[in-house]
Amino acid sequence: MSTSTELGLKNYMEDIVLNKMPAILSNMKGICECERCHMDRLAYVLNNTPPKYIVTPNGKLYAKLSALEGQFDVDIARIVTEAAVRVDECPRHDEEDM
Repeated sequence: MSTSTELGLKNYMEDIVLNKMPAILSNMKGICECERCHMDRLAYVLNNTPPKYIVTPNGKLYAKLSALEGQFDVDIARIVTEAAVRVDECPRHDEEDM
């Protein structure tokens, strides 16, 4: 079946986490801000949140899905905080990465 609109598969939870994570981390003092630690925290959070896949025309955002964000705020804040603590306890960066 062919359509003129290409469809894409998107994990909407990734967008929610990327949107919320900076504000949560900005309240935490002394965490490493190198790219490796940032990516390790992001991977930890995404691996510990339920994926929310949607099928959507490529490039189109659905406003109705923003309602899902509120449902996950508390869980995301908890998991981001946990990720920051775990990554800072055992950072995997080299000194030159900092």
